[in-house]
Amino acid sequence: MSARSALSRRGFLGTSLLFVAGSAVACSSNPQGTAAAKGAKVTLTQWYHQYGEEGTQAAVKRYAEEYTKANPDVAVNVVWGADTSQYETKLNAALLGADAPDIFELGDFRAEMARKGQLEPLDDIYGSAKDGFNQADLDYLTVDGKLYGMKTIDDVMVLYYRKSLLKKAGVTPPTTFAELVDAAKELTTGGVKGLFIGNDGIGDSPYLLAWSQGKDLIDGDKVVYADAAKSIGGLRDLHSDKSVLLGFTTDWYDAGAFTQSAAAMQWCGLWALPTIEKALGDDFGVAPWPAYDKNGRPVARLGGWTQAVNAKSKHKDEAKKYLQWLWIKQTDIQIDWAVKYGFHVPPQTEVAARTPELSKGAAKDAVAIGTKNGVSFPAEWTQAMQAGFIAAAADIAKGAAPEKTLEKAQAKAQSDLDKQMG
Repeated sequence: MSARSALSRRGFLGTSLLFVAGSAVACSSNPQGTAAAKGAKVTLTQWYHQYGEEGTQAAVKRYAEEYTKANPDVAVNVVWGADTSQYETKLNAALLGADAPDIFELGDFRAEMARKGQLEPLDDIYGSAKDGFNQADLDYLTVDGKLYGMKTIDDVMVLYYRKSLLKKAGVTPPTTFAELVDAAKELTTGGVKGLFIGNDGIGDSPYLLAWSQGKDLIDGDKVVYADAAKSIGGLRDLHSDKSVLLGFTTDWYDAGAFTQSAAAMQWCGLWALPTIEKALGDDFGVAPWPAYDKNGRPVARLGGWTQAVNAKSKHKDEAKKYLQWLWIKQTDIQIDWAVKYGFHVPPQTEVAARTPELSKGAAKDAVAIGTKNGVSFPAEWTQAMQAGFIAAAADIAKGAAPEKTLEKAQAKAQSDLDKQMG
């Protein structure tokens, strides 16, 4: 439901996409209703960041009211907060004070918060339902063997391709990085470029290349992305023949380059699928980022928002029960939240499978890709690490030596991780 601000901790690389309408606003309380509050013995405070899609604020108030009807002793005070660029700053400040929320959203889940004792473990409310969640989400939210958050939506990012343009060029959807490079070259003709991955020509590609080689960014207490020097070095090949679209009027998270035929293939999110379908009908397909080679694996990045419980809340048990009710038991609410105010995937695979809007065509394919090939950032990944990694990848795309360049950036990232872990 979202388009993350480029000013956030991981920018657009961290979570889902939120198109915010208007400027930042101060957090404002919105109790679910006087009647409900009067009869309740406990009032929980739940923070949301400011979603831009129409109907979201009314929806979360409605969910809270439904819970109190079923559980009269508990009211939920929904607080609709600042836009994405300021929400985390306000949340961090609130968590240090006496008026911290009981439940709150996280755009970027951070292991550091769990290790500092700010987040309450949620393993007990997952229970047997844990097996029904996307494994990439569980890995993302697990710190030292415990789960500290619950995803509310999954944003699957995939490679969109124009069927007619690929057919005309005699190209099939790429299954390896070498095929992607060749396809981009063959599809570049006239005013159409073969591939769009971002206005900087980098976008998500460094992460995708590392993961598609079977490598990761962090392994335990070690930063290890230099192990992917071979695949990330492929950025030079991707850029050398000028088949990558640069400097379009919108960036990778908007489907404009694809729908306006500026690129035959584009890396983008599931959130853009309704717009693409409206513009192109069925003349498009989706695929994961291809495996680097026969020893690699296809991947799709997962973003999305997470809810957590304040470990210092006076009402932890009630807060956890509400999260369990909302994001595990109430499947109709989960479907409503995922597809009625945007286009996203419920994190429970069974719920996603019976969401009508996700049951056919490219949407169904994207859900399957997210389930099978989904990868999330390590919870220890920070904005500083991101900046160094992307800068190194950009240098590599221009011809810098991959291994040496990545090792230098990795050393700085390791220093940052040591401080975080220590």
